[in-house]
Amino acid sequence: MHSPAFHIVSQEDRRWAHNEAMDQTASRNWQGARGHREDPPAMVDSSHAPNRRRPLPGWSALLLSILLMISALSACSTRPGSHSLHWSQLPPLPDTLGVAGPFAGVSGGALLVAGGANFPGKMPWEGGQKVWHDAVYALNGINRPWKRVGTLPRPLAYGVSVTTKRGMLCIGGSDADRHYREVFLLNFHQGQIAVEPFPSLPLPLANAAGALVGSTIYVTGGSDQPGEQSALNQCFAMDLAAKPPAWSTLPPCPGKARILPVAGAGERDFYLFGGAALEQTNGRMARVYLHDAWRYQPEHGWQRLADLPKPCVAGPTPAPKVDASFLLVGGDDGSHIGFQPPEKHPGFPKAVLVYDLKTGSWHTNGEVPAARATVPTAFWHNHFVIPSGEMRPGVRSPEVWTFTSERL
Repeated sequence: MHSPAFHIVSQEDRRWAHNEAMDQTASRNWQGARGHREDPPAMVDSSHAPNRRRPLPGWSALLLSILLMISALSACSTRPGSHSLHWSQLPPLPDTLGVAGPFAGVSGGALLVAGGANFPGKMPWEGGQKVWHDAVYALNGINRPWKRVGTLPRPLAYGVSVTTKRGMLCIGGSDADRHYREVFLLNFHQGQIAVEPFPSLPLPLANAAGALVGSTIYVTGGSDQPGEQSALNQCFAMDLAAKPPAWSTLPPCPGKARILPVAGAGERDFYLFGGAALEQTNGRMARVYLHDAWRYQPEHGWQRLADLPKPCVAGPTPAPKVDASFLLVGGDDGSHIGFQPPEKHPGFPKAVLVYDLKTGSWHTNGEVPAARATVPTAFWHNHFVIPSGEMRPGVRSPEVWTFTSERL
């Protein structure tokens, strides 16, 4: 590891316990934080208690507030359903710029990262041109270096990647000129990559999201042409256990058509979070940042869930699932759209959003050490992996972050 794991203490948990304590005391000493007012402090009748001092106005209430707050923090230091996240780094990718939209997964015990796109010359706001890549890198052990072990059939990025028992499945994607229908399996064996074709998608697709639920792959959202001119809400599924496997078209998501959503894999259900719709605004196509959430059940179809606390576009996908919760660990919430100057962009928001499957509710759970967008996730050596991705619009990072999580 390049850096030791460290523990993230959730700021949301502190605020939650802090607010609980203030609700109990209702002290005006905390009026600025909660808007409560305290009752006048009790006064002692000196004629009946000659040996007792009259308390100083406000100070007794303040002392009581502090004691109750300490007690609340000790007893309720974490919100029910919170998680302790332990972050660390693997060796960075050999591409020193990093890439957005790579494929990532596991095959033959190795972590694979393939393709992706970046700006090797000038930045986009300087007129730089995006370049797509075809390199396949493998990390065949936590303490080993990355090695280039092969190439994709073509330079490719912004597809869906799914780890299967046979290898990493690469679904769709794009280059500078077009989007693709092709699906293929990357299998890593004895230091080499083998490419096996799979059934193609019903249509060209990039900037979609997908996940493996049981033996069935679900893919939804995205677009069928370059340039963010239109978005799709179609949903496709392929059962890998079928002989032969083939894509089927499912009912579309009832929400807005979208690009760059986050997918989630439940025990039997498929989940969809956020993304961006594309709509005409002031004579041009623009992103509309979404915060809706959906579940697809084969026997019941689509069901809308509680909205996210804020939009999430291009978050690491599929969302890591820990126990009965999905964790959204990055992405863009649209809070810095059009930020100027672009080279000073502060980066994407760091808050971790958690969807609790048992309660059907959302809460925040601390922060990521380095927010990323337009990047897949993988699960390798009992760690969730976020390989490379965008750190702010147009700017990639070669860092490879991992985390483990435990429910508190």
